[in-house]
Amino acid sequence: MNKSHFLEKKSVDELQAEASTGETLDRALSAFDLISLGIGCIIGAGIFVLTGTAAAQYAGPAITISFIFAGITCAFAGLCYAEFASLLPVAGSAYTYAYATLGEIFAWIIGWDLLLEYALGAATVAVGWSGYAVSFLKDLGIVLPATLTAATGSQVMLADGSMTQAVFNLPAVGAIAVISLLLIIGVRESAKFNGIIVIVKLVVILAFLAFGVWHINSANWTPFIPANTGKFGEYGFSGILRGAGVIFFAYIGFDAVSTAAQEAKQPQRDMPIGIIGSLFISTLLYIAVALVLTGIVPYKSLNVADPIAVGVNVIGLKWLALAVKIGAILGLSSVMLVLTYGQTRILYSISHDGLLPPLFSKIHPRFRTPHLSTLMLSVFVSVLAGCVPISTLSELVSIGTLFAFIVVCAGVLYLRYTQPGLHRPFRCPLVPFVPLTGILVCLYLIVGLPRETWLRLFVWLVVGLVIYLIYGQSHSVLHRKRKAQHNSSS
Repeated sequence: MNKSHFLEKKSVDELQAEASTGETLDRALSAFDLISLGIGCIIGAGIFVLTGTAAAQYAGPAITISFIFAGITCAFAGLCYAEFASLLPVAGSAYTYAYATLGEIFAWIIGWDLLLEYALGAATVAVGWSGYAVSFLKDLGIVLPATLTAATGSQVMLADGSMTQAVFNLPAVGAIAVISLLLIIGVRESAKFNGIIVIVKLVVILAFLAFGVWHINSANWTPFIPANTGKFGEYGFSGILRGAGVIFFAYIGFDAVSTAAQEAKQPQRDMPIGIIGSLFISTLLYIAVALVLTGIVPYKSLNVADPIAVGVNVIGLKWLALAVKIGAILGLSSVMLVLTYGQTRILYSISHDGLLPPLFSKIHPRFRTPHLSTLMLSVFVSVLAGCVPISTLSELVSIGTLFAFIVVCAGVLYLRYTQPGLHRPFRCPLVPFVPLTGILVCLYLIVGLPRETWLRLFVWLVVGLVIYLIYGQSHSVLHRKRKAQHNSSS
């Protein structure tokens, strides 16, 4: 096999033509729907968990500054995503962008990497959703068997105080099943459901802010930047930076908006609005919640799994405490929805290019959704969510996202210099400063990840490379097209 085959690229014209020909997805999403998708994925576990733990461990009240830094960091990648999404309104996100800039083998690697990110992300959130749901049902007097609420083999306590091993996490499996069914029924219905969830979630957060602001004790903000303990990352300026690195992953999700480009009504206009709009709104909410929460509760008391609930207890409104739990459950539901949605669209694009079997791009004749890939994905994610502990699931989610960010930022630079005359409905400002800064910041965060995470990613990528060599490279639609063009010209 000629090595040039592995580096074959799709032209921008080819990608734009593919988006409008053949068996296509339903273009049903407005700019508001895209913003809702982004907020639905970004506002989840981050605002309900990371705000408190990062304040307690790293930055104190200055976690507010950490959120500003993290938001600006994500904005660099977000602006690059917005340029690509308007230029190439197709479903593959960073996978497709890599195909246009780096070549097929790199596109496959990024696509395979994104599958890991989204699958583990959805499974991780499903396990977290299960914990909130079980607690909420218990408040209502409904107690599920402990053996059906944790990962297979986990130690759980029975009602009589004895310990036993869990069978599997039934609520997590059920949540994935419902989300997948909704996605099969249709993107319009999924968007409406997500829109309702996002509204409820925002109302809950705004209620917390509205009532919490009257209980702020300014003494809790003094000192706003606690003195460093002598260790890097424990308060002081280094703590603000460490906090920004930790909560950076609370913003993961705006990139999933780009997977909806092929189902947007006016992608050239609406995709940048959806990506940047959801990122901007989420950043404002994170900053506001961080300010109010650290003003209500001393930051050292926030190192708990439910810091918002701790703040609500200070406010003293029982109905608000119940609403926060409902908001957390709904918030995690929308995260699962967007992550699962994004993954099925990436599978659709990879299969459409011939690198995976055609069943992954098969469209339901009535619902106009990739139903078979959604079903298979739901089984895979359900097994992970029901049988694997959350600590194991969460380790690999972040590294895949950072790799994708780097590729997108690099891709914008590449096309700006190799094809400067392309019509770009949205242009990333301050090139090359913005994409270069995005690359450097992501590299900094990747280097700080644990060695075990790198090892697991390496194993996953090796498995993916084997699949590509056995199936993908011989079924590549692009390679066959180039070969036919070469034969006809010779």
